[in-house]
Amino acid sequence: MRSQVEAGGLLDTVFVLHDIRVMARNLRNVTVTLDQETARWARLEAARRDTSVSKLLGELLRDRMTEGTAYASAMARYLSQAPGTHRRPGSALPSRNELHDRNGLR
Repeated sequence: MRSQVEAGGLLDTVFVLHDIRVMARNLRNVTVTLDQETARWARLEAARRDTSVSKLLGELLRDRMTEGTAYASAMARYLSQAPGTHRRPGSALPSRNELHDRNGLR
């Protein structure tokens, strides 16, 4: 299937449609209800980024998902260390007097 382009050339729409179909297999439709102000912001932000609201929301959700995963992974690594090793390399432990300095707390 080919269609005319204004300049007189042909556009291969078979390849384009195939590419869209392959990509769409991995996507799922979700209905989202937004208040008017949020929906307006989403439309403006999508236009600013030259994308659709659907893609914008997908990217925002994916970013949030990976941030949460990265945080959980970092926390697990931190908590898996032996006690007393949570300080920065090269930093000395505070002395007993420094820890119990009541005047420094006031």
